[in-house]
Amino acid sequence: MAQALRPNTAGSLFATDDKHHPIQDVLLGVTLLLGLTAFITSFFHSLHLLSSWTGLVGIMTGAIGQWISETTRERFGLILGLGAAGIGFFIGMAHGGLFGGLL
Repeated sequence: MAQALRPNTAGSLFATDDKHHPIQDVLLGVTLLLGLTAFITSFFHSLHLLSSWTGLVGIMTGAIGQWISETTRERFGLILGLGAAGIGFFIGMAHGGLFGGLL
């Protein structure tokens, strides 16, 4: 009768294990914030330094978050943040790169 003790989470994409994951939640928030910042600033050619650096840091925090994530909710948000950070990073690199063309 072990199945009666487990909650039915098969129908929910954002199923959690009803535990607190403070480190994963912080990495998720930071990745989403950096990804959104990199994506928005990549539309402006003069902000290539900001978009490339925030994109790079967002990719790194998202990769660490994926490595230690435990629930689907965390992974879903991290993938969204990683995608936005990657797009912002690559467009920022195309507009001038991490060092503004000095190196």
